[in-house]
Amino acid sequence: VQLQASGGGQVQAGGSLRLSCEASGSTISSYTVAWFRRIPGKEREFVARVFRRGGATAYADSVKGRFTISRDNAENTVYLQMNSVNAEDTAVYYCAASSTVILSASTTPQSYAYWGQGTQVTVSS
Repeated sequence: VQLQASGGGQVQAGGSLRLSCEASGSTISSYTVAWFRRIPGKEREFVARVFRRGGATAYADSVKGRFTISRDNAENTVYLQMNSVNAEDTAVYYCAASSTVILSASTTPQSYAYWGQGTQVTVSS
């Protein structure tokens, strides 16, 4: 599967942004898809994921209640709706996919074999 992340940009604090992760070469519903982010000088950080079976979602505590991950099987795309953003959300956001990751390991970047190219999100105050 190939992943294409898009939708990043500059947004004011308190605003909203929607990221897209479009899959090609395979059906996205067969994969667990997660969003991670990287701030310069730091490790990749888990943001959210939607599990392949049943579509169970999980979120990092830092984004819970503000971000929503969803999957559109018809569009073969996973979205990350980001609301009430703040400066700490500034990062490069990556989507990742795995067809084999188990639930307990689904927040770990090393569990994902397929990665999109990243999209920059910059929150200005």
